[in-house]
Amino acid sequence: MAQTQATAELDVQRAGDSLVLELAGEWKFGAAIPDFSQVESQFGEGKPPSKLAFESSKVTGWDTALMTFLQKVGDLAKLTKTDMDLSGLPNGAEGLLKLATAVPKKEGTGRDQKHEGFFTKVGNATIAFGKELSETIEFIGECTLSLLRFFKGKARFRWTDLWVIVQQTGAEALPIVLLINFLVGVILAFVGAVQLQKFGADIYVADLVGLAMVREMGAIMTGIIMCGRTGAAFAASLGSMKVSEEIDALKTLGLSPMDFLVLPRMLALCIMMPMLVLFADFIGILGGMIIGTSMLDVTVSQFVNRTIGAIDLANFSTGIIKAIVIGFIVAGSGCMRGMQCGSSSAAVGQATTSAVVTGITLIIVADAVFAVLFNILGL
Repeated sequence: MAQTQATAELDVQRAGDSLVLELAGEWKFGAAIPDFSQVESQFGEGKPPSKLAFESSKVTGWDTALMTFLQKVGDLAKLTKTDMDLSGLPNGAEGLLKLATAVPKKEGTGRDQKHEGFFTKVGNATIAFGKELSETIEFIGECTLSLLRFFKGKARFRWTDLWVIVQQTGAEALPIVLLINFLVGVILAFVGAVQLQKFGADIYVADLVGLAMVREMGAIMTGIIMCGRTGAAFAASLGSMKVSEEIDALKTLGLSPMDFLVLPRMLALCIMMPMLVLFADFIGILGGMIIGTSMLDVTVSQFVNRTIGAIDLANFSTGIIKAIVIGFIVAGSGCMRGMQCGSSSAAVGQATTSAVVTGITLIIVADAVFAVLFNILGL
């Protein structure tokens, strides 16, 4: 025997400015639900009702199908500013409806999300870039003023913080700097040896490794390492302070966050970066010497003498200048992203990621600028 499909019934009663929706039957998924246009017609023709009530004494069962219907009615009533009386709903339905509408729907998460056109995306990207550029220039200006206050002896920060950061960015960074730059020197020597052997110019491996490490690779690789290690740590530290409102507390106490938090980090990294680059240059040349003396017919004394002859003061100074600038870039990008961090834990992660990406990008851009500038100056 075929089973009869359950049905839901709806009767719309209009009396002046009042509208009563009489519900009956099974309001469940799988049942025949009345067409919602019956309700929409009452709001679309002439003056919409000022009051809306429900009568549900004849409802024999309900589930989320009823809640979906009531949600549509509620949206329509809210749009027309109609007062809803929920007292006539089945037991539990009123509380469930209030709970469902307690938190507003987040824009851009539903199926009705609108896709932006090409020109809209370009315009939004341009506005975002302009805002980013403005914030960056403002941060650079505040850093400059903080440095001026430091040289005048008016900057307020704890010297103990500076020495702690010096240790964190210096001695504690030596192992990873040693490993990476040693391998870079090994790679440069190996690639050079394979090619130079073909021309009988084995001894020039020393020139290749020495100049590459001192002029370019020592500063760049150390900068990238410090960007991922120290720049990210600065962003996470300052971002956590921003979330816990410690930075606001410093402002309340009359202390400048730029002087108290950013300045020691920038000074520490600018002091330690040249030393780390010198260490990286030495380790990279050492790695190249090991490969050069083991693969080629070159003695240690020949390799050392050739390296000393290839590296002059101009080449050495270019690496040190880059190291100081890269120190500013790494500390500045980390501190800037940390100070721009939002007020949630997710924002701290975003600030950390952004600090690393920004720092590495600016390091490569700065190296390209230095390459052009040093070529013009003949260095």
